[in-house]
Amino acid sequence: MFAPGTESLVKQAREIQEEELQRFYGRISKHLLSNKEVAVEVVDSLQRLHLIVSATKYARTLPPDLIKKLQTLLRSLSCPEQFQILSSAILRESLPLSLHTLSTELSQDSRALSYMASVVLSQAGNKEDLLPLCQHLLKFLESRQPEVQVPKHTLPILSKIFSFSPKILSEDQVNVVSRKLADWLRYASVHQGASMSSGGFFTSPRIRQPAPMTEVDGAVAGDFFTVLCVGQSYTEDQWMNMYTFSMMKNWLLTYDTEGTSNAESAQLKRTQVIQTSHQDDRSEVDSSVMSMVSATSSSSRLLPPKERLREKAFEYCHRLIEQSDRKALKRTDAELQKACLVESVAIMDIICNEDASYVYRAFPCIKALYGRLSPDLAFARALLPIAQFYLNHSETAAVDSEAVFYQVFTRFPAELFNEPMLAFEFVHFCLHNVSVLQEKVVIYRHSFPNLLKFLAWNSPGLISEYVELLPSLLAPETAIELLHSLLDLPCLAAALDLQHRSSCYPALDRAVWDQQGSKITASLDAFRQPSYRGLFLYILRPEAGTGDTIDRLSTLHEALEGMVESPRVVRCAQIVPVLLHIYFNTVTQMADEKLLNQLLLVLLERSSLLFNIKNFSTEVQRVFSTHLQTLCKLHPPLIVDQYKELLEFVSTTTSIYSKENFYTHAVWVIGEYLSVSYDPRCTVELITSFFEGIEAVLFEITQVRQSSSPPCYSPRLLTVLMTALAKLASRSQDLIPRASLLLSKMRSFARSGPVAVYFSEEDTEEIITRAHELINLLKLPNVAQFVLAPSTHGDSPRWHRDTNAGLPQRMRAISGLLHNHSNFLPA
Repeated sequence: MFAPGTESLVKQAREIQEEELQRFYGRISKHLLSNKEVAVEVVDSLQRLHLIVSATKYARTLPPDLIKKLQTLLRSLSCPEQFQILSSAILRESLPLSLHTLSTELSQDSRALSYMASVVLSQAGNKEDLLPLCQHLLKFLESRQPEVQVPKHTLPILSKIFSFSPKILSEDQVNVVSRKLADWLRYASVHQGASMSSGGFFTSPRIRQPAPMTEVDGAVAGDFFTVLCVGQSYTEDQWMNMYTFSMMKNWLLTYDTEGTSNAESAQLKRTQVIQTSHQDDRSEVDSSVMSMVSATSSSSRLLPPKERLREKAFEYCHRLIEQSDRKALKRTDAELQKACLVESVAIMDIICNEDASYVYRAFPCIKALYGRLSPDLAFARALLPIAQFYLNHSETAAVDSEAVFYQVFTRFPAELFNEPMLAFEFVHFCLHNVSVLQEKVVIYRHSFPNLLKFLAWNSPGLISEYVELLPSLLAPETAIELLHSLLDLPCLAAALDLQHRSSCYPALDRAVWDQQGSKITASLDAFRQPSYRGLFLYILRPEAGTGDTIDRLSTLHEALEGMVESPRVVRCAQIVPVLLHIYFNTVTQMADEKLLNQLLLVLLERSSLLFNIKNFSTEVQRVFSTHLQTLCKLHPPLIVDQYKELLEFVSTTTSIYSKENFYTHAVWVIGEYLSVSYDPRCTVELITSFFEGIEAVLFEITQVRQSSSPPCYSPRLLTVLMTALAKLASRSQDLIPRASLLLSKMRSFARSGPVAVYFSEEDTEEIITRAHELINLLKLPNVAQFVLAPSTHGDSPRWHRDTNAGLPQRMRAISGLLHNHSNFLPA
């Protein structure tokens, strides 16, 4: 985790003895009282102290006099800023708390106040702890004296405070802050801050005339100041403008939730809409900030503070969107343009949520912005807030949003799956709007092949989000295809990896390909071969509806064999069982009889058709086993509906060696639910067919030959096979002699040489005891039917496994009585 040198220092800080620590505290106290000549030693000592107090998860208690000196240092206006930074960091990590001491003597200096506030905010436990700091900041904002300069860090600190405790501000205080924010947003200076010039060698320094702010393309800024205005230096009100914009979204979400406050302001708003309606009709072609501002500037001053702030924020965001169309001269300014677009559209969305009249003013601008950005995927992250805007307001404005969501759900995951920030924001966009997307966006549920690409590429960081998102992707018409897609998720990860490598390495540059390793090179070759093109096109398909799965899935697994050890593919395989549990828990709540039958067929088919990754098949089959029981318990007629497939599956001994756990559960559900009490279609012929299939398997795996190898299965499988045979025989009494004959051979099998070596003594006794009890039960067919086939109306259909019930005692009693008068076991 740490470099060796760093780890050694942290270890020393954690293990320092108390006596040495007290001496160190004393040296620091002396240094803090000394002159500035030892400033280097003071900094070194404070850095060491910060390491000591932050190296452990428990706060260290510092001497009161040292705490007091650090607090004094923090308040000082003359000490170097580095001292204040270190003092603040130490006080945040140590005891006793400095919260109440600092809150009573807050500094008027902007820099000192910011460091004191960081300590107060880190140690505050409730609203009352923050109240003194909040009141101190509000005094600056409430002051009407022009000579009172608002500290630059007031707004960031205030933003932290109301994020921690939104109810800390009263309604009057909210109005005061809203009024100030509106002024800073709209009326900041459009000239650069004053800069000093030396004036040459023989002349005294002179102050240059303030130059105008410029746009990102170098043109002179023609309208009011925004964060996209560029200059060499900034005035205080310009800094407040930038701080205001940075906290605007959080402020509106916290305090602008009441809509219009009275009928008069509502009438003013309607007037504004009428005034701007003619402009909106042609705004896609010639809209500008100036036209909107001129229509609203006179009426906005009559609005209450909250609504006035809303109006100014809307104008500000509109101007930022206009500025983002300029060609930036610097790369950093281009990135800033994208960030401002994201924030601006999000703020406009919040404003429109609170006041629907803004929707008609905003939509032409947003629509034009989408048309400009949509061809360029470099603006993908900026298009997500636009999609959010369409999702929230397209119905109000009667605007078709299908094209927007089609691009978002098809192009973004398909082409930008390797962008981690976009993946995170995209998935959270889906989570935030999941109910609306399900209801209004048709393509959402059909886009899961694309959405799973984000998970396949970024699986560790997105697993918790997809656990929450997966149920919303389930629909009856695509449930089977989604199940296949989840099972093929490691294949998708491998295919995406190959697609990414193939785009990075030219086909002719064979030397670069060979550096990937022989196995990966073989998979890269397969990815570019036309014969495999259809397979890769299917696994990389953008939306559902082209088929549940493909016939040549095993061929795809062979083509991807070189990727089975890829870390991305292995991590992806590890999350599949988790998603499968979520899938089955959800689908069983909505599935009808037809879908349940399809699910059972998929379990039987895919139990042997999985990507060959270490432990992947075992984990998936364990999930299949659990939910096979759930499906059959939910709808027992599944056994009869799919008897051909189930019979073929349980009659094949190869199923035991490759998927024993799933095979064991399949046999158990047949023995449990193949009964006329669950389905009147269950005939004697059907019971006999399953009996003969299980009988043949049990007979084959229990044959003991001199050259036979030890059994490759567990004793649990034998006991389940024996119990299933007994259950079926109890329902068709003509089969009882055959079942008893086969069960009677279990003793000799369990005591044979190869079996005795492989199984423990406890396992052997369990097999013999189970065979013994089942034979005794079958001697009394009516009792066997009662014991092995409990009533479907009971609270628990598995009484014979309930140790708290009296039935196991009855079974042992019957077994004991019969044992005294029988000699059915071979000598």
